[in-house]
Amino acid sequence: MTNNDILRRFRYALDISNPKMLEIFLTAGHEIDQSTLLALLKKEGEEGFLDCSNSLLEGFFDGFITVKRGKQEGLTPQPATAGKERLNNLILRKMRIALEMKDEDILAVMKLAGVFITKSELGALFRGRDHKNYKECGDQFLRSFLNGLTHRYRGQSDTDV
Repeated sequence: MTNNDILRRFRYALDISNPKMLEIFLTAGHEIDQSTLLALLKKEGEEGFLDCSNSLLEGFFDGFITVKRGKQEGLTPQPATAGKERLNNLILRKMRIALEMKDEDILAVMKLAGVFITKSELGALFRGRDHKNYKECGDQFLRSFLNGLTHRYRGQSDTDV
């Protein structure tokens, strides 16, 4: 799953407008214009496609957290992750924080997507990388989570459209 896919599916699931997307990016310190946003939302291979970097995607979710929950004073921004291997776990965590979801909420969203996992399997995704029970969040799990969010917030899957 590309960063553009994540951004596009998340935007669709929560029905976020273009002006709101620009506001979220701006809140995170990424000033982008309408044409750049539209290029980020295009599918790979479409004319004008612009690849969404890890730092830009993380910035979007940081901005989304700030917009949804408010700015926390005294916190310094953390540097962007080094690679893709941990990005899915980080993005899942940021979605969880922004949407104020508890384990039961995530399990319910996954159930909407037709994925049944245990609470301990879910907890492994949120553990530190050096923890013995840490588990990487795969693309399929993140895709299913976004599909479940679409079911929850729009009453349909992203494949229905």
